[in-house]
Amino acid sequence: MRTIPGKASAAPLRIFVASLAWVTLCAQGALAQPGGKPGPMQSGSHASAPAGAQPQPFDVSQLFATSCGWCHMNGGRQDGKGPRLMGTALSDEQIMSRIRTGKVGAMPAFSGAFTEEQLRAIVAYIRELKPLAKQ
Repeated sequence: MRTIPGKASAAPLRIFVASLAWVTLCAQGALAQPGGKPGPMQSGSHASAPAGAQPQPFDVSQLFATSCGWCHMNGGRQDGKGPRLMGTALSDEQIMSRIRTGKVGAMPAFSGAFTEEQLRAIVAYIRELKPLAKQ
């Protein structure tokens, strides 16, 4: 097979540039969240509200569903990847500590992801868990 001088060395460069462009486009799409909302397991605390915006009402059940519900099933009422939280024997401080520091091999640490107010609301939510009525 005969090659044209200078042409053979340009092919790898073209492939590299095309691959780099493709990766860049994919990364932009993968990092963009629709509506500016955080993805699973993200606190969204890095996102800043527009100047003069009113704080949104705090909904602990929504926070639990989007941050904790991936592992603590049925709103914390059943085992999932994580244990059932309803009726836990852990103290409030132990629950908040576990949320902050996680548990190696079992739960990620959410240190800095939640405010103290949110942590207290999560603990209150867990304490108020009751079995769902059967239909």
